[in-house]
Amino acid sequence: MTEQGSTHTAVSAVLPPATRPSAFWRIMPSGMRKRWWLFRLFDLLAYYWPVAKAPAGVLVVRMDGIGDMVLFRRALHYYAEVFGVEKSAITVLGCESWSAISEVLFEGYRVVTINEHAYARRPFYRLAVNLRVRRMAPAVCVNDSYFRRALMADSLTWVARAPQTVASVPYISERTRPEFTYYMSQVSDTVDTGHYPTHEIIRHFRFLSAIAGRDMAPEPPRLHWRDDEPMLGAGAPYVVLNPGSNEFGRRWPVTGYADLAASFLGRGYRVAVVGKAEEQDWERAFDAMAGDPGFFDLTGRTKVPQLLDLLNHAALVVTNDTGPAHLSIGLGTATVVIVGGGHFGCFVPYPPEVAPDTARFVYHRMECYHCFWNCYKRTGKSDPFPCVAAVTTVQVTAACAELLPEKPAPAAGR
Repeated sequence: MTEQGSTHTAVSAVLPPATRPSAFWRIMPSGMRKRWWLFRLFDLLAYYWPVAKAPAGVLVVRMDGIGDMVLFRRALHYYAEVFGVEKSAITVLGCESWSAISEVLFEGYRVVTINEHAYARRPFYRLAVNLRVRRMAPAVCVNDSYFRRALMADSLTWVARAPQTVASVPYISERTRPEFTYYMSQVSDTVDTGHYPTHEIIRHFRFLSAIAGRDMAPEPPRLHWRDDEPMLGAGAPYVVLNPGSNEFGRRWPVTGYADLAASFLGRGYRVAVVGKAEEQDWERAFDAMAGDPGFFDLTGRTKVPQLLDLLNHAALVVTNDTGPAHLSIGLGTATVVIVGGGHFGCFVPYPPEVAPDTARFVYHRMECYHCFWNCYKRTGKSDPFPCVAAVTTVQVTAACAELLPEKPAPAAGR
């Protein structure tokens, strides 16, 4: 194990002998949640399922959202070299939420996606997925996620039953310690990518460095996407506003986005608001702009590939801390991200060594940062976290001014 500041991380033994669980504990482990026992039979059936073919290739387990996928994608570029296989021999096991864009973003790799929510709740769906993973018969299975759920990522890694399994040391709480102890004690090698908080991109490249046996410098996200025209059609350059987020607390007050929209429209830019269908009303904040020919409410009207087309050709994107923020940065689009303090520095802001010049991160630092979003200061679950609400329009406007000209260029397009 190495300290956080080290640039080179060594592959280590799984657990020190003094803390390695006994064989009996593995059969009847204590401290496990009821859900683990519910799934145990289904997982064991897959684990012991006979597979005749010889192990081959690398299986990479990525049970995470779109943003996490973006932060990992650049590191995957080096997997073929580091593991000594062809790119076509690498299978990425990912989530259904980004399956629609995987063919383009993971060109040359094999990608298998599953419904991660169904896997965590439906035993027979879980069994079907587990059997599919078991039949893949990888020679190497990789589980490189720090924030992960043992009953998803580590279960899938375990049922793959690869001759070599390499896993990063996860974030472990007292609640999850028994589960992680069970799974981590049965992998071939672990890599400690550093203490909390360490940015995910730094972790991914420390993981690569450990496998390669040499220092590999971290790189900013870089996505190669198609060059299709966005659904707005021809016209003046446009700004994309993304006021939503899966977590209400991370949503900067929508009135701030409405103020930005009015300002951009007044300066000659078109404005597109994006988000999920259930977010469409936005508290009627954009009603005053509804008749403006340069304003487009695309809430609930874009699938993920269409969203990437919009982000790819935008003059600027202003967004909360959510998946589209990382997509936009990865595409090289000028992006302003409004950040809270729940796990500040782990995902956003990006550290200087991997932060593109086209990205700005706006935040209001508070003494309660690193609360893991267990905020005791907000009054209701639909309210923004105080650290997010405290970000001012002046701050966001100043960050936008650093990336966007006062007036759009006469010619249409980027």
